[in-house]
Order: sequence, then structure tokens, then C-alpha cells
Amino acid sequence: MKILVIEDDAETAAYVANGLKEHGHTVDLAATGRDGLFLAAGEPYDLLIVDRMLPELDGVSIVKTLRGGEVSIPILFLTALGGVDDRVTGLNAGGDDYLVKPFAFSELLARVNALARRPPMGNVETVLHVADLELDLIKRTVTRSGQTIDLQPREFRLLEYLMRHAGEVVTRTMLLEHVWDFHFDPHTNVVETHVSRLRAKVDKPFEVPLIQTVRGAGYSLQEPRDPR
Repeated sequence: MKILVIEDDAETAAYVANGLKEHGHTVDLAATGRDGLFLAAGEPYDLLIVDRMLPELDGVSIVKTLRGGEVSIPILFLTALGGVDDRVTGLNAGGDDYLVKPFAFSELLARVNALARRPPMGNVETVLHVADLELDLIKRTVTRSGQTIDLQPREFRLLEYLMRHAGEVVTRTMLLEHVWDFHFDPHTNVVETHVSRLRAKVDKPFEVPLIQTVRGAGYSLQEPRDPR
């Protein structure tokens, strides 16, 4: 891959660049934010590694400018700013991943490889369809038979997960992990409650229900079967 490292600390920049080159990557370096933005906007890079604190132009501003110009290249923040708010700011600006200094090069390389495996942004599905139900991931809207359905953020995530696994049985554990980020059972009826609320909005006003309960297993969002 052709990678641009935007890093003002010469020692860190050389360490990252040399390590990436040893693994077969082509690496360019920029020591200021403005130089980095100029290169990133004009050269066909496969990945950017960007520090947050840079002279002339900070890393978040670089990423916001690139995303505003519809540059979809994967971006990894590599920075000493490791607070939760710092990470949220970087990811919300358009970063794809965030690694805090000090770091192990093996982890940096693993994250670079993971970003390289992601499909190009142009190939990512942004509108999901099941029967007459449509979910737009960019506009954050849901419609069924042309009617707008207002969902709370958690309901939206729940529906998105069910639609991405349409026709499959989705267990309660899967929903807890992927919708609530729980890796343990909280021993509450949070899943059942939200599925019930979702059904009231997505299914109840319409003739044909899409969200099915699979007894003893979980749930499945399915297209209506042909009665013939």
C-alpha cells in the first residue's frame, strides 16, 4: 500500500515509516498539517496515519477537510491524546481508527492491515431493503411503504442489525453484543422490550409483519412468504 504518515515528531515518523517499509509498504512523510493536507488531497494514497497535534494545521482539521471534499481514504489517528472525548472527536471527524501513543508497532501494523481489508467506501451499502422496508444509514431514516418511521437511536441500531441479517436467526446474545455492546448477560428484558417497541412501529401499522420470533432461539426479520 501507499501510505502517508503525517507526524511532526521525527523519531516517531521514522520509526513508523521504517517499520511499514519493512512490511512492503511505500511510505511518504509530512511534518506539518498543511503539507500533509496538500499531499493527501493531491496523491492517490491507500491509507493516512495522522497525528492530532501538528504545526500549522491540526489532525482533526485535516480529516474534516478531506471528508468535506468527499475523500474516502481510510484514516488512522496516531496520537498521544487518549481520552474518551479525544477518541470520540477524532472518530466523529471522519477517522476510521484511533491508536494512542505509546504504541506497539505490531498493533499499528494489525490496524493498518485491518483498514486495508475494508471495502472501498463506494462499495459500502448505505441503504438496506427488506420487502417494503428501507433503512438509510446516511440520512438515518426508516420508511415502510413510503411512510416515515421515527425510531430512537437504539431502535435504529436494532433494526439495522436485523436487516443486515435478514432471513437469519439472530439470538438474544448476538443482539446484546452488537446492539448494546454487552459482553455479558445483564439479566434484564432490555432486548425483549426494544423488539416489542420496534414491532409496534415497523410491523403493527402494516398488514404483513416482518419481525418474527423464533421460539427458543431468537428473532428473524424476513420477507413475507408467498402464500402460494
